[in-house]
Amino acid sequence: MSIFKLQLSMLGTLALIVGVSTLFFTVLLSLLGTVDLLSLAFLVIIINIVQWLVAPYLIGALYRVKEVPVNEQPELHAVVKNLSQKLGIQTPKLMMAGIPVPNAFAYGSPLSGSRIAVTQGLTQNLEMEEVEAVIGHEMGHIKHRDVQIMMFVSVLPAIFYYIGYSLMWSNMLGGNRDRSGNNGAGTTALIGFVSIALYFILNLFVLGLSRLREYYADRESAENVDDGGRKLSEALAKIVTSTGKMKSKNKMNFRGLSSFKALLISDPDNAQNDMASMSYAGLNKTDQQLVKEIMERPVTSTDKLAEVFSTHPNMVKRLRALQNA
Repeated sequence: MSIFKLQLSMLGTLALIVGVSTLFFTVLLSLLGTVDLLSLAFLVIIINIVQWLVAPYLIGALYRVKEVPVNEQPELHAVVKNLSQKLGIQTPKLMMAGIPVPNAFAYGSPLSGSRIAVTQGLTQNLEMEEVEAVIGHEMGHIKHRDVQIMMFVSVLPAIFYYIGYSLMWSNMLGGNRDRSGNNGAGTTALIGFVSIALYFILNLFVLGLSRLREYYADRESAENVDDGGRKLSEALAKIVTSTGKMKSKNKMNFRGLSSFKALLISDPDNAQNDMASMSYAGLNKTDQQLVKEIMERPVTSTDKLAEVFSTHPNMVKRLRALQNA
């Protein structure tokens, strides 16, 4: 996918989410009155903003994240500083997450500033040039303000979820009568059901936008890291294989890691599916052989359906896209 088509797709998806949300919310206001719905929408927005502001501290506690002193990881700090200059952004804080699964993520808020975290598993399983490409991807998220954009678009489905939820509960408790005193339970229940349905539909578009922004961050790494396409492809292949083996052999529970999986460079829950057709015997495969083996896996209808409900692109499609970056 060309950079122009990718940007057009992201803008189109964002416009669709905002447009459909605005249209339906306007209809709701006209049907049910403005005061209660506006109050509820305002409350949802406030809750999400507070969550965004405090999320870095929750992430830090959940993933055991600590800031990395320059004297402990001078090479990593040099990579972050160099890429910040190339991308024209302020240098984010470099953090280390104390978990064995290889991964990385960018996060932050006005209270904490921008941060990039790599896991201990990433530095242990990947070569430095591959870690550089992963950091380039995460720097792309910071440059594109993906944390802020995804928070904004995620609020819109949340508003309709809580509207639908409140209307259906209000209907069940018998608190719905119109101004003439007639019971409007049927209409209210229908509007509540449609609101919940719209939440699910909008959420699918939000997931689609998340996948597009992963492609966009991949492209940023490929363009700003020397030989970035190859390095990031190898990094992703190693992340998938290492995570999949940890999950199958050690029966690792990724629930905690998956709490903020939209932030991660690769979804740990999909690791085993991403490497399903690979042979476990190939411990001596070269990095490029790993990449090739994943790319040669056919993308089935099941894979395509699973991708619709995923925050990240299908790994086969993602690696193929990097070959053309």
